[in-house]
Amino acid sequence: MARPIVRILSRYILRQHLPPLGYAIAALTFAMLVNQVAKQFGNFVGKGLPWGAIFEVFALSIPFIVAMTLPMAVLVAVLYTFSHLAADNEVTAMKANGISIGQILAPVLGGAALMGVISLLWNDQVLPRSNHTLRTLLVDIQRKKPTFQLKEQVINEVVPGQFFLRATRIDAAANTLNDVTIYDLQDPDRRRIIMADSGRMAYSGGGTDLYLTLRDGEVHEIRRTDPEHFNRTFYTINRIKVAGVSNTFETTKHDEYRSDREMGICAMQDVVARARQDLERVRIDALNAVAGELRRVSKLAPLRPVAADTTSPRPSMYCRVLGVLQRLLPGAPPAARAAEPGTGEAAPPALVVQDVTTPAAYAQRLRAARQRAAIYEVEIQKKLAISAACVIFALLGVPLAIRYPRGGVGLVIGTSLAVFSVYYVGLIGGEEFGDRLIVPPFFSMWTPNLIFLIVSIPLLWTARHAGSTAHGGDWEEVKQTFLGWIPKMRIRL
Repeated sequence: MARPIVRILSRYILRQHLPPLGYAIAALTFAMLVNQVAKQFGNFVGKGLPWGAIFEVFALSIPFIVAMTLPMAVLVAVLYTFSHLAADNEVTAMKANGISIGQILAPVLGGAALMGVISLLWNDQVLPRSNHTLRTLLVDIQRKKPTFQLKEQVINEVVPGQFFLRATRIDAAANTLNDVTIYDLQDPDRRRIIMADSGRMAYSGGGTDLYLTLRDGEVHEIRRTDPEHFNRTFYTINRIKVAGVSNTFETTKHDEYRSDREMGICAMQDVVARARQDLERVRIDALNAVAGELRRVSKLAPLRPVAADTTSPRPSMYCRVLGVLQRLLPGAPPAARAAEPGTGEAAPPALVVQDVTTPAAYAQRLRAARQRAAIYEVEIQKKLAISAACVIFALLGVPLAIRYPRGGVGLVIGTSLAVFSVYYVGLIGGEEFGDRLIVPPFFSMWTPNLIFLIVSIPLLWTARHAGSTAHGGDWEEVKQTFLGWIPKMRIRL
């Protein structure tokens, strides 16, 4: 059992953190919300939208902002509290009474771990639902411009029952599309499938008609009256007009589609498990195809194909606990599931069955399954890494504040901006590399955490010594620590 003086000291240190932690969360959230309002407000004014819908958009942006500000607020609170404790010689007094840095750090790490758990539950339960509601609301608001309601890699019903569109990438700002496939059922006597490498979207003055300019593609056409003839036309530029696109604000009642940022960890783990089953199924299909072809050439009787594993994946301990809590809590919403690739609000007129009889088709299906699993694995690791950043930032902030106690508010602001910039740039770059299968999902998201953990270890070691007092550690010493090696390098050269 901890000594009474240690328990009193722990409570004292935690109480010192509470006010700056609350102020930091409120200030950072407010600042980022104001920035969001300033950037997006002009997009909503003048569209005839009710003020309640505009207010709801910004209110639904708060959960995402809070998810980002929680680790930031932990660092700000730790830097502010310990810089004041060190400047008032309280840290020196603690050391003089036999209190080690580990004992000083323990309550801070405990509080940071609690904030990490809160951050994880927030990112896993609150944020996906708010992201889904926000996306659905933005779809309804931007229905005048169809690019905002189109979902990537999903067959979208542009005109009910008549016109379907799928694109691998959609840039809503530039109104551009990549890898486009269109299913045109407007003419009852013919069916057309239009494919294009890229395209651009434009709108009529009233916003009711959609104009597509497609580049470098082909058109497959078959007539019901003459099903034995198939027309295939290649084109460089193809312009299409789609009339009757909706131009009114109507709220969507039910939207079952979920992207990776609109799903919790358990739902994404299920998607990853199914993607890995698809990966194994591709390998088995390839082996069956090769074995069947060899036996056909050798004029041997075909063997029974090897069946792929279709058993449901076992949920993790975290997901089992959440499942029990959802059953105990009345009215708890069910876990969201992802839409299968190529599915949407309506089915296409025909589906192309993929095969693995050629190396190109085999490689394409392998990469598609791997990339699908990687996208969701990256999002899972991002939720975990952002939550763990609360503890990492506490480990980094305590020795920095003790080592440079006279840095004051400048140390808090300067260090926080530097750490946040490096951390979130690393997250964005890591997510891009992970989605492209360049870096494994774990390292793509945890590398910023590992970097700051490695930096904090020598700082904690130096903070153990009694030399860090309020008589030093101003900005000149900070400058000397990080830039003092430059003159020495010049002398050597």
